Amino acid sequence: MMLKAFLSACICSILALNSYADTNLTGDYIIVLDPPIKDEQSKDFVASEALDPSFNLNKNIQQPTLNYLPKLEVPSEPSKQNQDLRQRIISGYALPEVNSPYTQNHETWYASRPDYMQRMMGRSQRYLYHIVTEVEKRGMPSEIALLPMVESAFNPEASSRSKAAGIWQFMPQTGKNFGLKQDWWKDNRRDITAATDAALNYLQKLHVMFGTWDLALAAYNAGEGTVQRAIERNRRKGLPTDYASLALPNETKNYVPKLQAIKNIITRPENYGLNIDYIPNRPYFKKVVAPNKIDAKVAAELAEISQDEFKSLNPEYKRPLLKSDEAVHEILLPVSAADTFIANLAAYDKPLVSWQSYHSKQGERLERIAKKFGVDAASLRDANLDSTSNSQSVKDSTSSSKYQEVKSTGSKTLDIKHTVEPKETLFSIARRYETSVEEIIQNNQLGSNDIKIGQELIIQSYQPATEPKSKRKRQSRVK
Repeated sequence: MMLKAFLSACICSILALNSYADTNLTGDYIIVLDPPIKDEQSKDFVASEALDPSFNLNKNIQQPTLNYLPKLEVPSEPSKQNQDLRQRIISGYALPEVNSPYTQNHETWYASRPDYMQRMMGRSQRYLYHIVTEVEKRGMPSEIALLPMVESAFNPEASSRSKAAGIWQFMPQTGKNFGLKQDWWKDNRRDITAATDAALNYLQKLHVMFGTWDLALAAYNAGEGTVQRAIERNRRKGLPTDYASLALPNETKNYVPKLQAIKNIITRPENYGLNIDYIPNRPYFKKVVAPNKIDAKVAAELAEISQDEFKSLNPEYKRPLLKSDEAVHEILLPVSAADTFIANLAAYDKPLVSWQSYHSKQGERLERIAKKFGVDAASLRDANLDSTSNSQSVKDSTSSSKYQEVKSTGSKTLDIKHTVEPKETLFSIARRYETSVEEIIQNNQLGSNDIKIGQELIIQSYQPATEPKSKRKRQSRVK
């Protein structure tokens, strides 16, 4: 008992956190952070590309004939391996191997979709260096850096039916518990650096609670209460309480094997008929100080990058106006564009902001507001689209001929026929219907991001089962 008290005092002093010594649910001596995070409902992830509804884990799948990813030629140098971020990740593996039919099925699923893998790996190159660096700072297994591949396929616009968002798929309340602010202007669950910091904090807390990384990962997916109850059930029955022995939701039982499958493919892609492109072992982005109010379009122009590239690094901003309550705020830009932005901003003598806030009256229609301020209704609608809003924002615009309901595919999903209008882009359409550019491209078999006025697109859109009892005042912004 004296030794236990001594260890408790020493470890708590080192951590300098509000914590206490205890044993975890598997009987190991640990440090527990206080207070615990509230349990949440399991995340039924349905982001743009993460799951294929036709994929049956219980079905024996034959190894497919695989296509190959295009190989990026890299100069043959003795130091090449040290310059490849993938090798850096592999050298930090620390999670126990998971060999199960689940793992094999997921390997087959990923390996049979080389185009999907290529898109996912391409997106990951923007964020992976930062995540790997943060994981290493904390002494965590490097496989944790690959977790956004399971959660969101590294799509910062990914959302789930249970309202999880961002590459780390934070639920709204869990995000708030870990300091990720969500309001009309921003959703920091999509903030690449803030959400990464919060996710790693949460995973470390769960590892402290449960004592093993596989149980921590299970709790990240299903909620800590779900895992705790499964452990208690097995304990009462005298059964093992390890991850593989627990009666967990099907998604959670697949969660760790799916990460193992990705790990196996990243390690030896040639075994699966794939070729993973070289990933530079250097930062992709850096933080740059911007004025407290600036149009996203202006910021992208000053950095001399595309608006899509700017959005991919700053997906937390929900409006075309970037706004902060502080005197200045930080944005992310490609390393190569940071100095360009600073120089161009210093020389810029035009207005940085072309948008203002307008509080609409009860029942005032968006089209009337657009006419009042002499702006295009479609542009105004896009500017005010809230990615976390309910179906009322879509219903308010049903008088427009821009889309019509085609068929119901269930109580929560609709196939919508959308007719492209002037000034619309795939990105603005995806934001409107709470989906992703990639999903629209895939559903409509488009060869590129180019669309034409009058073109009809099929959009899969989530619709809540019931409408809210009362309408909130809609805050509109006009140009």
